[in-house]
Amino acid sequence: YLYYMTKGRYKGYSSLKTKSEEKDYEFDAFISYADEDRQFALHDMMKNVEREGNLKLCFHNRDFIPGFDIAENITNAINNSRKTLCVISSNYLNSYWCMYELNIGRMESIYSRNGEDVLFLVILENCSSSNIPFSVFDIIEKKSYIEYPNDTEGDIIFWRKLRDTISM
Repeated sequence: YLYYMTKGRYKGYSSLKTKSEEKDYEFDAFISYADEDRQFALHDMMKNVEREGNLKLCFHNRDFIPGFDIAENITNAINNSRKTLCVISSNYLNSYWCMYELNIGRMESIYSRNGEDVLFLVILENCSSSNIPFSVFDIIEKKSYIEYPNDTEGDIIFWRKLRDTISM
């Protein structure tokens, strides 16, 4: 994390800002999801958050820069996004790169944002607690998360809450 952050910061010219100035982010949120959950991320989230909420989301298959290291693309995307949303499923928990994205989101919160809440979990499916890594379980225990209801009435509230969370 520190390697890619340092590399990114000293790559070229960047203006000096005072602490009172807020950083201009390229994206409202970086979406971390397992490839098996692509339909939910690219169809449902794009429609209900990006289009209807007028928010700009970062999806790896659309917004990563070809030719860069995957780790560097992830770090840059998270650093250039106001929030990081992790779509938790059993596929997510079994993916090396998804867990990497979650941990980079945690590091971003601690080291670059002074403890600001930038990491949010969207629970797409219930997972057995024995299959949840301690680092994820710790986040679930300490922070609020939102569960995807997958029903008509609950979906309306879910998408509104998610847009509001990203906009904060």
